[in-house]
Amino acid sequence: MEGMKANGLTVRSAEPMQAAALRYFEVGGGFARAVRDATGAALPPVLTAVEAGAGELTLAWRSPTETLLLTPSAARLAQIEEQLAGAGDGCLVNLSGGLRVLRVTGERISDLLCRLGGTGSIPRPGEARRGRMADVPVLALCVRAGETLLVVDRTCTEHLMGWVRETLLDFPSSDGN
Repeated sequence: MEGMKANGLTVRSAEPMQAAALRYFEVGGGFARAVRDATGAALPPVLTAVEAGAGELTLAWRSPTETLLLTPSAARLAQIEEQLAGAGDGCLVNLSGGLRVLRVTGERISDLLCRLGGTGSIPRPGEARRGRMADVPVLALCVRAGETLLVVDRTCTEHLMGWVRETLLDFPSSDGN
């Protein structure tokens, strides 16, 4: 999937990106401690996203009992999966084949996200927000200013990218044209 550019904005696939759902019963339980041991980071609080492991891991809140783990390394994900296998009150579900991550960078991220999903879909640095963009479920997360990751089901990626493409056509250039 090729990237797209418009004045002050770039949208491209963050391939290859490995993804896993960390599902648990208690935020403070044994599985949460095992996640901290395996990743070096605690499960993120409500609506937050954090980087861990010198930036090689991203943990993003998805629901009261689920955190999304993203990493570019299949080996690192396999290592974490092995470390968490014995934890009894939670599990890791590998979602790598089912999710796609789009990387949005530039000064006009909020303009694009507002048009695709409304102001409630725009995460501030350190936030993760679930919502609908282009009428599909998307997790938008921001771990650093000037960059937002959009996590979408693989089957909806082309639909979302089509909306992004059409929306970017409406963006005026810096000279007003």
